[in-house]
Formats: sequence, structure tokens, C-alpha cells
Amino acid sequence: MLRLENLSKRYKTGDLALKNVSLEIPDGQLVALIGPSGAGKSTLIRCVNRLVDATEGKIHLGDREITGLSMAELRRARRRMGMIFQEYALVERLTVMENVLSGRLGYVNFWQSLFRKFPKENVREAYRLLDRVGLMHMADKRADELSGGQRQRVGICRALIQHPELLLVDEPTASLDPKTSRQIMRLIRELCEERGLAAIINIHDVALARMFSERVIGLKLGEIVYDGSPDGLTPDVLTEIYGEEDWEATIEKVEDDDESEASDDGRAA
Repeated sequence: MLRLENLSKRYKTGDLALKNVSLEIPDGQLVALIGPSGAGKSTLIRCVNRLVDATEGKIHLGDREITGLSMAELRRARRRMGMIFQEYALVERLTVMENVLSGRLGYVNFWQSLFRKFPKENVREAYRLLDRVGLMHMADKRADELSGGQRQRVGICRALIQHPELLLVDEPTASLDPKTSRQIMRLIRELCEERGLAAIINIHDVALARMFSERVIGLKLGEIVYDGSPDGLTPDVLTEIYGEEDWEATIEKVEDDDESEASDDGRAA
């Protein structure tokens, strides 16, 4: 379980990015984090794995408090948190396989990491993950030869090979076309279900948040203004989070897309 207690973050500029955020995310729950630009979504995710240090408050992952760890302890704790980035964060000149195996760097010694010598079981697992996401045939391709959707799948594999308890996902569909965005969100949901993983997904697309998450948290000016079911994202709630817009049209589109996806799943079965 992830637990945040009165988490606040004030930057050196004086801007307050998070204000007294408290929440609990149980094991296996997929949570979409929505809100306008500047609401604090990316800051929250980066505070959890301490890419950014919170100004106040506490973060617990299971029975471990993350906020008080030394750098050596933090490196070990980060093994439990897989990160999937908007811009993929792959090493372009390395192969798909090498990028996936980089998720195990926190588990091998200095010389193994320097020469990228990984245990055979790690290599076998990397192949299994690539097969699961449909990229087995691209294991030896360089990362800079891949499409955006393929790069994101490699990033997912790299996160999963850490054997994390929690996935932190920062705008995974921002650079992708609508069809690929749905495929990536569906894949993340399926993998979380298969592995019993909790996930926090920072996402701008309200329609995707409604379609693929089981809980939505809405942030505005660093504070939680909504925490509940995707079905509870009524026009009034969305107006509170984002401001005035024709939210009825958005909701109708989501319902149409949900029916289309259910039909596709039925045909696939």
C-alpha cells in the first residue's frame, strides 16, 4: 500500500505545487491522476520516488517510510517503484533488450552494470516481457529505430523487470496517436491486473482516465478536489477540476468508446 500524509511541495520560486495531499492506494489498484497543467500531478509522482523531495509530509510504501531514507536506502527502495516516462527515457543507441535489462541495474554489482553483464534468468525474463508486449522480434533493434508506441512498450518492460510493487506512470500517452494511446493504456491495465500491481497514472486525457482506471483523483492548484469512481466524473465535477467546457460531449464519447471496446473484446474472445 502507498500512503501519503499531508504531502506538500513548495519550490524555491515560492510556488506551492502540492498542498497537504493525503491519500492511500491499496495493492492492485489502478489510479488515474487528472487535472489541468500546473495542478501538481507530475510533482506528486516525482515526490513518491523522491526525484523531487517534498517540503512537508510523509510517504509510506508498505511498512517503509520513503521520505526519511538516506541515498543508499533510497536506491534500494526505488527497486520497489517502477517508473514509466512520457518521453520514454530510453538510451537511443542501445538495443531494445539492453534498455529492458537496464531495469535490473539496481540489482547487479558495479562491474556487471559497467559491462552490462546480467544473469541468464534476467535475460530470459526480458525475453518473456518483450513477448508479452509483442516486441520479441525487435529485441536486437536499436531504440532509435522504434515508433513511439514501441518505445513506450519497452519502457513498460524496463519498469516491470524491476519486480515493483508500484508503477508510477507520467503521461504515458502524451506523444501517441489516439489508437496507440488506447493500446498502451489497455496494456498497462492488463499487466497491473496480472501482477497485482498498484499504479498511479498521470494523464491529461479524461476519456482514457475514465475508460481504463478504477479510481480517479482530480488535482487543482495542488489540492485533491475529487477522489472517486470514474463514473463520478460528472460535468459538474469536471468543471470544478478544469473549468467550463462542454463536458457532456466528452462523457458521451467515452460511453461510445467503452461500448466499442467491449465489442472488440467480445470478438477477440
